Amino acid sequence: MTSPALPVSQEPAPPPVADPSPALPPGRDAAARSAGADPAWARPALLVLLAVTAGLYLWDLSASGWANSFYSAAVQAGTVSWKAFFYGSSDAGNSITVDKTPLFLWVMGLSARVFGLSSWSLLVPEALMGVASVGVLYAAVRRWAGAVAGLLAGAVLALTPVAALMFRFDNPEAALVLLQVLAAYAIVRAIDGAGRAATRWVVLAGALVGLAFLAKMMQAFLVVPPLALVFLVAAPGPVRRRLGQLLLGGVAMLVAGGWWVAVVELTPASARPFIGGSQANSVLELMFGYNGLGRLTGDETGSVGGGNGWGETGWTRLFDGEIGGQIAWLVPAALLLLAVGLWRAGRAPRTDRLRAGYLLWGGWLVVTGLTFSFMAGIFHAYYTVALAPAVGALVGIGAVDLWRQRRTWPAAGPVLGGLVVLSSVGAFQLLDRSSDFVSWLRVAVLLLGTFAGLVLAASTVLPRVATRAAAALAVVVVLAGPGAYTLQTVTTAHTGAIPTAGPAVVGGRFGGPGGAFAPGGAGRAFGNGRAFGGQNVPPGGIPQGPAQGQGPAQGGPAGGFGGRTGGGMMGGLLGSPTPSSELVALLRAGASSYTWVAATVGSNNAAGYQLASGGAVMPLGGFNGSDPSPTLAQFKEYVAQGRIHYFIGGGLGFGGGMPGGTGAGTPGGTNAGAAQSSGGSSASADIAAWVQRTFTATTVGGTSVYDLTSASTGSSASSATPTT
Repeated sequence: MTSPALPVSQEPAPPPVADPSPALPPGRDAAARSAGADPAWARPALLVLLAVTAGLYLWDLSASGWANSFYSAAVQAGTVSWKAFFYGSSDAGNSITVDKTPLFLWVMGLSARVFGLSSWSLLVPEALMGVASVGVLYAAVRRWAGAVAGLLAGAVLALTPVAALMFRFDNPEAALVLLQVLAAYAIVRAIDGAGRAATRWVVLAGALVGLAFLAKMMQAFLVVPPLALVFLVAAPGPVRRRLGQLLLGGVAMLVAGGWWVAVVELTPASARPFIGGSQANSVLELMFGYNGLGRLTGDETGSVGGGNGWGETGWTRLFDGEIGGQIAWLVPAALLLLAVGLWRAGRAPRTDRLRAGYLLWGGWLVVTGLTFSFMAGIFHAYYTVALAPAVGALVGIGAVDLWRQRRTWPAAGPVLGGLVVLSSVGAFQLLDRSSDFVSWLRVAVLLLGTFAGLVLAASTVLPRVATRAAAALAVVVVLAGPGAYTLQTVTTAHTGAIPTAGPAVVGGRFGGPGGAFAPGGAGRAFGNGRAFGGQNVPPGGIPQGPAQGQGPAQGGPAGGFGGRTGGGMMGGLLGSPTPSSELVALLRAGASSYTWVAATVGSNNAAGYQLASGGAVMPLGGFNGSDPSPTLAQFKEYVAQGRIHYFIGGGLGFGGGMPGGTGAGTPGGTNAGAAQSSGGSSASADIAAWVQRTFTATTVGGTSVYDLTSASTGSSASSATPTT
């Protein structure tokens, strides 16, 4: 008489092969697994992984300079003014905030206050958050799947190209990812706990998600559904208690993420800076509109476009020319491992830890991945760093699970081998998009990956030494492609608002052969600064020479872009100018006598002058030049009070107009309200037009400058009317 089939979680465990860490029975507190229960090599291996990660992320970090100068200028402002620090103001004069909540700025701001403002003091915290993310992911995966799975998960995260990019950059992503991974670890501990201990961990998880909201607003909440689902499914205790614990976690999330919002909303507008990215000076509008539902629908008032302007949406978006090399290397394998893992765990008890791991990280990958694939609003390739922890965890958990079952479940070996071959073929295709980048690597990956996959597929009939060697080779092969991209990324300087990891690729939107913004292509390149309408662009994205459009670029090296309304543009929007030494000296002279040493259209424009001079520069219209901050009346009042020294021409060709900057191909023309197709304010254009009519321009280091404290040449500063 044969014995009945056992559930997946009760199958006889094979002899330990690579990871002898004991599997925990469902419901047992995983804290019982001490460091001593791991293999002797586990802790040294973890230390090596963290050391290598630190070396990668810290290598030549200062080469990127100010990286995203938009945020670097806000950090600089925070080192001068605690008010600017708290609100995340773009300038120490507190005219307007950045278009994000400021927690990520606080981390860099504290570092800059302690160690002085520099590229290192800004970027080292980002790199250390990357190392911490790898360590926390290891701890979360190891707890349920063992040390080998944790190490593999951490290695995948560390070598994901977009992770290497964003953990060396001053965008919000580093803080967002770390806090989300910490929240996932807290949920793992909550599921392993009981009673009050579990409740404390759930509350901590909620608080961490709330803090992640303060780093990048609504994107932080994408992990909430999988975190809540896995706790509800796998945690011990009656369902009523689990729901109550989740409710407490939700309250903690709202408190941790909402206190700053409440302070800002309750503070009179006259006592705080304008909320950048909003049209009504409201952080709630910013939260639910520009940085919320607008990202999904594309209806983002004041933005620079959505829909096809940020790439085609759909199922293949994460694999296209621009995004594939950032994140897609192991996404197919992760999804297939998720499907196989959930199928195999179908009859396992509710509290089965292996299934809980698949639900946690699989839910993270699916929810976030689908959101990125179909969101119609502003979307950039670097957003995909939020997928990297889930991809790493699924690869680690799933691969080790199949490896352990290869002699007890006949299909385990063929499935594992097939996934290695699939990943090798995918890596070949991604590497082939950059055919001149380490050209031999794609062939080696394909051949060695196929060989390793075939050996693993036949693992039940081959000696163990052969299958172990094939497994080691498979790990090297599947990480070789993203690893090469990562090495290229960490040895390349990245600046601007839209950086990308790895070499230029065929089909990329932002530079590279064949891209829509490539040399000879139809548009522009920024971020890494590869091309603009066929012209070479230095890092930072500021063009030297004619711009695409219907007319020549005006305003000198730091000036705007020519072209008709909506034509060639983005100067000062996605890159910052590098002012001449003459202009810097002019801005610094008598700077202490003014609230703002200058004003100019657009936050990135202002950032370049502010970082170079050290004085506050008012960014008219915020990031896109389309926020109503300040209004023309407010600007006139500031000028009448003698609070602004200069107005600097040149810059955006998308938001408002600017003297000496853009126009319909005519020197000195203005672009008043030219690019308000997204419904933003024309205040910056009105101000620029008024300045041009009212004051006399001088040229300093190739840039048009207006002294707002001089006698006006036209109507008075208090009575001039705007151009409509």
